[in-house]
Amino acid sequence: MDLMDHSARELAALIRTKEASPVEAVRDALSRIEARRELNAFITVTGEQALEAARRAEAAVMAGETLGPLHGVPYSVKDLTLTAGVRTTMGSAIYEDFVPKEDAVAVARAKAAGAILIGKTTTPEFGHKQVATAPIFGRTLNPIDARYTPGASSSGAAVAVAAGLGSLALGTDGGGSIRIPASCCGIVGLKATLGVVPNLQAPDLFSANSFTGPMARDVADTQLLFDVIKGFDARDPYGLGGPVPQRAMPMSLRGLRVAWLPTAGNPIDPEVEAVTTAAVQAMEREGAVVETVQLNFVALERHFLVVLQSMLAARVGANLERFGDRLDATLIDAVQKGRRHSAVDLHDATFAKTRCFTELQTLFKRFDVLVSPTVSAPPLPIDMDVSGEVEIGGRPAGTIRGAWYPYTYPMNLTGHPALSMPCGKSAIGLPIGLQLAGRWYDDDHLLAIARLVERALG
Repeated sequence: MDLMDHSARELAALIRTKEASPVEAVRDALSRIEARRELNAFITVTGEQALEAARRAEAAVMAGETLGPLHGVPYSVKDLTLTAGVRTTMGSAIYEDFVPKEDAVAVARAKAAGAILIGKTTTPEFGHKQVATAPIFGRTLNPIDARYTPGASSSGAAVAVAAGLGSLALGTDGGGSIRIPASCCGIVGLKATLGVVPNLQAPDLFSANSFTGPMARDVADTQLLFDVIKGFDARDPYGLGGPVPQRAMPMSLRGLRVAWLPTAGNPIDPEVEAVTTAAVQAMEREGAVVETVQLNFVALERHFLVVLQSMLAARVGANLERFGDRLDATLIDAVQKGRRHSAVDLHDATFAKTRCFTELQTLFKRFDVLVSPTVSAPPLPIDMDVSGEVEIGGRPAGTIRGAWYPYTYPMNLTGHPALSMPCGKSAIGLPIGLQLAGRWYDDDHLLAIARLVERALG
């Protein structure tokens, strides 16, 4: 077995007991990246820096130093996230040569835990769309089936993990951008509660919708990276200065109160409906108490677009004239639409966020977890028109956000934790994801439930 075939926790244990070398692990990861270049998962590969860090990590092992939980384990970081001394492009020509002086909080914490950065993964410009393309790098392919999208915007991160180019990745999620590619590539991805993983890059920390989070091949590895990057930072207005409230961890699914949301006002592909329903039935067989609920998340689409497009207009708009011919046409379109939104539109969107938050808080008085498909259809064709109408179950279904992933972006608007985990495959072998969402600060509880579901699904 190659080292990259091990889970992160297995590899960390092998390094700790000197049965594996950090240098060997990094070399294995780098060789796999080179061998799978057609996937186009990385914008920047940090080969020399990673090998130098691996040599230092190996020396620490041999010297008997105290080792962090991820000591010597290779991992990747989405190219929206700051990495000191390593080019961070935001997937855009605007930042093509930008080299940050400081690490993002999650990156600094992963480094302190001993993880070794092997590269920056692909993302559409500023994570603005759910198709894995950008002028600066081209197209990223799904390692399961290149005819279908790997999801976005943490596209390269999901592909790297799914293809065995590293067992761990940091992604970001502004509307489903961790969970959607996790679903499309058959891995696990977590968007934590607002403030639990500090994200100080947001231009407006008081209206933050974008989250940094862990991606891995199973729930236990996702928990491992999450444990490293979570925690209070006084610079984050939503961080807690004291201990995060915790409920007792569930030891089984028996008695768990599950709100099952097969559709949120959107059409659903029959295969996704069948596979996710079977997963919920597996939870029932383990003793969970399931009740089908109704929520109209599709109605939030226009408010989500106001938030996203007005943010892009404010952040990117000044660069259109200088970089226009080097930017994605869909980014330019989003900026132009954002310029047309009024302050009243933005406040209306804020009011809608509040109503959704209140609705979910009311729901979580009765239920322990909200379960739904992550997306309403298996991975869509890679050459789809992201600005046009998508097909769900072979029928025209509307715009991509309202039709394909209305389950994900509400959790960004409200700050509730949510994760995607694999729960089966379509008839042609495409991954299908199950989303679990929980109460604020129930991140560890949510991961514990996910591990039990993972076990129930075999």
